[in-house]
Amino acid sequence: MSENVQTTRDEHILQIRLNRLDKKNALTLAMYAALADAVESAGRDPDVRAVILTGGDDCFTAGNDIADFAQAAAVQGEIAPQLTFLGALARLDKPVVAAVAGVAIGIGTTMLLHCDLVYAAPNVRFRTPFVDLGLVPEAASSLLLPALIGHRRASSLLLLGDELDAETARAWGLVNAIVADPLGAAKATAARLAARAPEALRATKGLMKRSQRALIEETMKVEGEIFGERLRSPEAREAFAAFLGKRPAKF
Repeated sequence: MSENVQTTRDEHILQIRLNRLDKKNALTLAMYAALADAVESAGRDPDVRAVILTGGDDCFTAGNDIADFAQAAAVQGEIAPQLTFLGALARLDKPVVAAVAGVAIGIGTTMLLHCDLVYAAPNVRFRTPFVDLGLVPEAASSLLLPALIGHRRASSLLLLGDELDAETARAWGLVNAIVADPLGAAKATAARLAARAPEALRATKGLMKRSQRALIEETMKVEGEIFGERLRSPEAREAFAAFLGKRPAKF
């Protein structure tokens, strides 16, 4: 387990916290591997009935660590830990509650599509700048986001990379509620879930996800293949160099 991904247990609830605050919780491949381990372990452990995903008070996650991804860009399959985590999260049959504050960029937004309940702080800001980085969406967000909020709204996020504030995210159905203490709200909800009949809970989540399960798996596979290709593209190399050099990209 990476020191930048902390897990704690409170009876039947597993909390997974992103803990790289000095880098705005930017996700490295090692962190993705730790996240995948935590989610897969939760799925195997019969005593875990609910999972909480959270970050810091001022930052959920700034998305992928660009320097880390740039280093891996020329290597086939180097994003495997990211895909493993996303697949594990999508397949998890136990309820996942997210507590989100501050910036939630890229995968910080798209991973929430696989959470069952999401509580957001008033300061939350969502953004999916995949095209800006010469990349494409992941986490089956090219399927799930238009289905949830509509094609035109999804286009403003995925094509233009527009920022979304808390109130708009709630109105569009991306979050359940805006609260001053999202982690407190997530813990209270997770406790309610953990007190319910666990097999019935898992079966109900499975029924809710049943119609999209195959489509999500197929979309993740296609997105992953294209993402890997884009990661090694001249556009992505220029975007990464521009980001690290703090200058506008020239496409």
